[in-house]
Amino acid sequence: MAIAIALAARPQLLIADEPTTALDVTVQDGVLALLERLVDERGMALLFISHDLAVVSRMVDRIVVLRDGLVVEAGSVAQVLQEPAEPYTRMLVDSARALDAFLDAGEVGR
Repeated sequence: MAIAIALAARPQLLIADEPTTALDVTVQDGVLALLERLVDERGMALLFISHDLAVVSRMVDRIVVLRDGLVVEAGSVAQVLQEPAEPYTRMLVDSARALDAFLDAGEVGR
């Protein structure tokens, strides 16, 4: 519903602040696919705000990393996620990778 309301005025910029928080992966995928399609069809820009690096890498071309409201790093998705220049960004990327590895290993619930 919130997405429909935001799109009613046909904006040039859609700001999506944690749009998939607390959604299961199936619903999350549907919301992300909808956003991708709408941005493409309407030719609007997307400002996607999230802590989920996997989702961010799917949705955007460029990343800006903030810490305490200040920009600490910015660049292409590949540049920032593959070779983070700043220690804070490195910590975020490493934490996301560690969580993915833990989940992939099936350690949840043991």
